[in-house]
Amino acid sequence: MASQKRLIKELAAYKKDPNPCLASLTADGDSLYKWTAVMRGTEGTAYENGLWQVEINIPENYPLQPPTMFFRTKICHPNIHFETGEVCIDVLKTQWSPAWTISSACTAVSAMLSLPEPDSPLNIDAANLVRCGDESAMEGLVRYYVNKYASGN
Repeated sequence: MASQKRLIKELAAYKKDPNPCLASLTADGDSLYKWTAVMRGTEGTAYENGLWQVEINIPENYPLQPPTMFFRTKICHPNIHFETGEVCIDVLKTQWSPAWTISSACTAVSAMLSLPEPDSPLNIDAANLVRCGDESAMEGLVRYYVNKYASGN
């Protein structure tokens, strides 16, 4: 299948030139359609020093259809469902293009951590803090969850 060839090329490209926002990116077991990323928190943000495991499910008609991503490490963010880890970002929905790769989609998700979109939230409580402009409360909440779940302790 063309999607398998593409995914093999993407893995090879990542190994040759790793994405700085990722600590790792691997295909799981025998399936090229399920990957795991370990995403790094962006320096200078409340997510700094965090590491999150992200499950990436790739459809068989990839790259025509986008992957789905789920944070398996708990994270507090307006566009990530607290319980399921589902990610809501346009790149993985209506703005998807075959020009995107799994690695570049991970970069978009990483950038989203610093630039939440509170008008399409999956975590209403976090979105309300952003909407109200309560940056210190949001930052404190994020740092709490980074320390509790994503610090590797």
